[in-house]
Amino acid sequence: MTSPAPGLKRYERIILGVDPGTNLMGYGLLGITAGKPVMIAMGVIQLSKFESHYMRLHRIYTRIVDICAQYLPDEMAIEAPFFGKNVQSMLKLGRAQGVAMAAALSREVPITEYEPRKIKLSITGNGGASKEQVREMLRRTLNIAVEDLTPQLDASDALAAALCHFYQSSKPEIPTGPKSWKDFIARNPGRVKSGL
Repeated sequence: MTSPAPGLKRYERIILGVDPGTNLMGYGLLGITAGKPVMIAMGVIQLSKFESHYMRLHRIYTRIVDICAQYLPDEMAIEAPFFGKNVQSMLKLGRAQGVAMAAALSREVPITEYEPRKIKLSITGNGGASKEQVREMLRRTLNIAVEDLTPQLDASDALAAALCHFYQSSKPEIPTGPKSWKDFIARNPGRVKSGL
C-alpha cells in the first residue's frame, strides 16, 4: 500500500481530476489553501503496454487506488466521455471511466462528472478551446513552470477537470425565492396570518 505524500496537511481540500482513456489516463491533483488552488501533481497512467483490455482496466483500478492512498483526495472530478461514432471505442472508454470511479469510491472519495465542453468553458471561457489552449491557461492560472508540465495533454486535461470542479463547487449558492404563494406560506409559517 502506498504511503501518503508529505505536506498534504497544509491543504484544506484536495481535488483529484481524471481524464479517462484506454491508452493513457490523465490525472491531476489540486490542493486548496485559503480559497486558492495549487497544483500538487499531474501525470498519466500508461496503458498501451497492456494488450488485454481487461489488464488495462485492472491497471486503472490499482493506480487510482494508489493515487488516492498517496494524496488522500477529498473529491474526484472526472471528464464524462463524449459521444463518438465508434461504438466499441465508446464502450471501452466508458469501462475505463467506470473502473476509475469504482476505484475512487472504494476509497470513499465522492465523484462529480463534467462534460469536456463545460471543463473547457470553465478554464478558458471557450467551450471549443483546444487541449493546448486549456493547458496554457492552466499553466498561467496555477503558475506552473513550463518544465513541470507533462508532454501528454491527458494530464493537463485531468488537472483542468479538477480546477473546473474547484470553480463550480466554490460558487456561492443563490437562494431561490418561493415558486407560489402556497410555497411562500410553507416557508414562512410565522409571518403569515390565516384569514388575511
